[in-house]
Amino acid sequence: MNETMVCVVGNVATRPVFRELANGPSARFRLAVTSRYWDREKNTWTDGHTNFFTVWANRQLATNVSGSLEVGEPVIVHGRLKVRTDVREGQSWTSADIDAVAIGHDMARGTSAFRRVTRPETAASATRPEPDWETPAGASEDQDSARRPEPAAVT
Repeated sequence: MNETMVCVVGNVATRPVFRELANGPSARFRLAVTSRYWDREKNTWTDGHTNFFTVWANRQLATNVSGSLEVGEPVIVHGRLKVRTDVREGQSWTSADIDAVAIGHDMARGTSAFRRVTRPETAASATRPEPDWETPAGASEDQDSARRPEPAAVT
């Protein structure tokens, strides 16, 4: 299936709205993306047109977004672009949504502190044995060394 994947840099324009749905958590917020250009006449940077996107996050990403993003923060959003056109009260409306795959703060414009989310262990994962990483019994050194690349000769 062909999809239009985009990576958009902008600012959080609205507070993320979190909802617990039947198929899992969902969050959405508006993202403002303003182009900037160098105005030679004024000898300064000038803001261009602002595009607004509705960003949708699902499952764990939705939970993390709702606890991490505030209005005005610079972010980078990577996801699937979906452009929709519908008619409301006789007028044609076009909206651009991004179904987010990843969202993060824009580190070029500030700092951020990452905190890993801890999840409670389930009984199945708590009792799962550690895999045996040693060479399997019966494998000879010749077979094992055939899989390893030879070190480069030093001259």
